[in-house]
Amino acid sequence: MFEPEGTLRATNDADFRKIYDVTMPILFKIAYRIAGTEEAAEDLCHDALIKMTEKEMVFPSINDAKYWLIRVVKNGSLNFAKRKGRERRAYERALKEDRRTVDSGETTLLKEDAVHRVQEALEKLPDNLRAVLQLKEYADLNYKEIGRVLGITEGNVKVRVFRAREQLSRLIGADDVYMP
Repeated sequence: MFEPEGTLRATNDADFRKIYDVTMPILFKIAYRIAGTEEAAEDLCHDALIKMTEKEMVFPSINDAKYWLIRVVKNGSLNFAKRKGRERRAYERALKEDRRTVDSGETTLLKEDAVHRVQEALEKLPDNLRAVLQLKEYADLNYKEIGRVLGITEGNVKVRVFRAREQLSRLIGADDVYMP
């Protein structure tokens, strides 16, 4: 089978190493921001790399590999976060846990509350708006890269980011969040 020069094969050790070195920092950042723990983020990133190898993926460029892996990690992370949320709610219901935080200082409490409120508000956004905001704010992708990952135009990305921020602002209430 003929492959153009510059293609990257997931099953080739040198190509895999190049893909890993270039993509792992951004993949980890995305997975960590969505999943919330380093351990889960590492597992999600490694799962994506394993999937790439098992499928014997061939990419025309490093960017194509990066965008494919971002999509896989983003979807896996979102599924993990949903599952984790369901498990937490079931656990809380079963044990009727007291969810109040221990007051370790007014500032700490306010910060925790702000983070919690933002996370809750993010979960209330429609999937398409939440995804662009997470890729923009947590993965530091630009509009063009986000469009490529999600398969939408750059203009559509800008509109979704604007709408997501607008809805987030309404859900949170700008005056109700502690900002250090």
